[in-house]
Amino acid sequence: MQALTLPNGTLHVQVTGPDTAPAVVFANSLGTDLRLWDRVLPLLPQNLRFIRYDKRGHGLSVLGGGTTIAEHAEDAIAVIEQIARGPVVFVGLSIGGLIGQVVAHQRPDLVRALVLSNTAAKLGTADSWQARIGAVNASGLDSIADAVMERWFAPAFRAMPDLALWRAMLTRTPAQGYVAACAALFGADQREATAELRLPVLVIAGSDDGASPSDVVRQTADLIPGAAFHEISGAGHLPPVEAPAAWAALVAPFLKVYAHD
Repeated sequence: MQALTLPNGTLHVQVTGPDTAPAVVFANSLGTDLRLWDRVLPLLPQNLRFIRYDKRGHGLSVLGGGTTIAEHAEDAIAVIEQIARGPVVFVGLSIGGLIGQVVAHQRPDLVRALVLSNTAAKLGTADSWQARIGAVNASGLDSIADAVMERWFAPAFRAMPDLALWRAMLTRTPAQGYVAACAALFGADQREATAELRLPVLVIAGSDDGASPSDVVRQTADLIPGAAFHEISGAGHLPPVEAPAAWAALVAPFLKVYAHD
């Protein structure tokens, strides 16, 4: 556990792996914390330095704001500059993938390659985010939790006892932080900027993703020249949780090629 002090608060970061190894930074999804990656890290190349962090308003991070994707990108840049100390492979899921697209566009010197999992250059619609914000402000995260679980996970996983743990992670997210991230997604549209990216990109979708449908994820892959697209059959929005072996089988070879100088 590590604290990264920023001008408006503290970011919770966890680092594993050799201090001098090439770095991989992981950015998690809306309503989750850095434990999202627990099941896949042991399946990835172990000669790398894995850096995970809780974005604003999530997990153990203590920061205000976070209502724009630019603020979240600033946090990611601070992690890369101050902890990774150089260019990284950036791995982002959902809003984490959108953050990665912003960082890669604004600071190409800091990103060697991108893994975009279950994300897009524009996520959701204005109406859907307004409705989500209104529901959470009125009745709390528990009021939307069951619907979110249906979007997050395929039916097979929803029948497992583990579902209760992920529901608890969502409902224990600070409502203010969750709503701020929804506002950031409401205003984020990276389609033009993402089409300008010129770096190695791996794009991953889940066939049963109810939050970022596979065809939407593929459209973002199509924006980026040379991007590789893969769909994991039977997986929902969080394949590192419900299909860790399949997800790691795609990401590990990518890291072996692009994480090193």
